[in-house]
Amino acid sequence: MSKRLPLQHVTIHGHDVGFRRGGSGEPILLIHGLAGSSRTWDDVIPALTESHDIIAPDLLGHGESAKPIGDYSLGAFASGLRDFLSVLDVPSVTIVGHSFGGGVAMQLAYQHPHLVDRLVLVGSGGLGREVSWLLRMLTLPGAEYLMPIGFPKPLVDRATDLGRQLGRRNIRSPRLAEMWRAYSSLAGAENRSAFVRTMRGVIEPTGQMVNARDRLYLAAHIPTLIVWGDRDGIIPVSHAREAHELIPTSRLEILEGVGHFPHVEAPDKFSEVLLDFMETTAPASTRHEALRDVLLEQR
Repeated sequence: MSKRLPLQHVTIHGHDVGFRRGGSGEPILLIHGLAGSSRTWDDVIPALTESHDIIAPDLLGHGESAKPIGDYSLGAFASGLRDFLSVLDVPSVTIVGHSFGGGVAMQLAYQHPHLVDRLVLVGSGGLGREVSWLLRMLTLPGAEYLMPIGFPKPLVDRATDLGRQLGRRNIRSPRLAEMWRAYSSLAGAENRSAFVRTMRGVIEPTGQMVNARDRLYLAAHIPTLIVWGDRDGIIPVSHAREAHELIPTSRLEILEGVGHFPHVEAPDKFSEVLLDFMETTAPASTRHEALRDVLLEQR
């Protein structure tokens, strides 16, 4: 079992934000997905902190961060991370976003390009309409009122205990364990409410609503890495290939036999790929003129 970084806290706009931080060197910001938390990165943090300053927050509405009634849009998350980095006195970072966190990462790069040294998209949302039927069903009207039936806390607690027992006997599937961690987080009413508000900002019953494809050309001047599992059942791997074509300068890594959680299912390979990307690329230019040139070329 990997050694976890201790949870730290900072208050921003009156709301508590939990995060984990360790290591030194060039900073890397790790952004988790829907119903996730900073703990999703536990298995890759030891390798990454050997050479980099790793920062892994719990987004508002997730993990150990506050769950206020408010704005859970991609833009709000991006602005929140801008303020979070400012409070930590981190001028720019390599941003790694998984699933929904990939959408947040792209939004941050779009709204605040001066903060982004590199962009890493891991099984990312926001690159096409297709998404799993379960997530689409959970956006239906009234789904939030049925969720307490589907996520009863006593059952979740008992199943979690069973999972720990199996883990002690080395009977464990990293993919299922991570999916269960997300599922079990929805046993709390505050978590469910924040989850529904967040999800409805990006997904509807017919698929994903937010699509960054028409602006991916803006990432041409940002070193970009796309990592996907070839067995991803949540967001199809075709999105990775299409995004790679739209960002010709990007690097594409498709991991065989891996599902929606490459950093959990294949942590050693994921760390190897990310660290190589860090070592072989230079941070993006943050000049205003660089962005202006790219925009004018597309007119």
